[in-house]
Amino acid sequence: MIMLSTKALTKTFVLHLHGSTQLNVLRNVQVTLCAGKCLALTGPSGAGKSTLLRALYGNYRVDSGSIFVRHRGTMVGFDGADPKRMIPIRRETLGHVSQFLRAIPRVSTLDVVAAPLLYRGISDKEARLKAEAMLVQLGIPKAMHALPPVTFSGGEQQRVNLARGFIGNWPILLLDEPTASLDSGNRDVVIRLMLAEKSRGAALLGIFHDPFVRNAVADDEYHLEGRGEGA
Repeated sequence: MIMLSTKALTKTFVLHLHGSTQLNVLRNVQVTLCAGKCLALTGPSGAGKSTLLRALYGNYRVDSGSIFVRHRGTMVGFDGADPKRMIPIRRETLGHVSQFLRAIPRVSTLDVVAAPLLYRGISDKEARLKAEAMLVQLGIPKAMHALPPVTFSGGEQQRVNLARGFIGNWPILLLDEPTASLDSGNRDVVIRLMLAEKSRGAALLGIFHDPFVRNAVADDEYHLEGRGEGA
């Protein structure tokens, strides 16, 4: 079953402080993502891999083309222009793990991870129990759960980020370098989490610069050629 698709997706950035130079980052991108499969985005640095993930998550509005996701059983189109439309899609259907944790200072690690479940109306007790289990699975001991993650190391923050990203059991999960900053042991934990997501039928689209990770989880690749300059 198709969970996400794009048609002739185009995104250009205009550098107004540099003579209005246009960077054609995404050109005619056509991706199809199916349930239970993982598609790896490949291409050189600057090819637009992270830009594509942000566009699919609705952080960037595309210039032209179409994005469709299967939401509540129906393929729904969007271009990032309507934040209100994106709220239920993000809450129920579309998860995203970025390269960096963004958390409010003084908010506990447990609350950061439990937040996606609380947004869905899950009870505080159930959400916190699931958050605790996910954090322990990713090697964050209970003694650290009450602390704000901004006090953690880079690798620890990434594991909190991953816990928040995987806790929601989203039907579609976008992953931007999920194993960056991790040692081999924690990398293997994340690989197992991704394989479990595929087993339950989730569709994964990710950037995996580590070939070991890519070979372990990806069923296919979509190559981006790189950006070009326009007039």
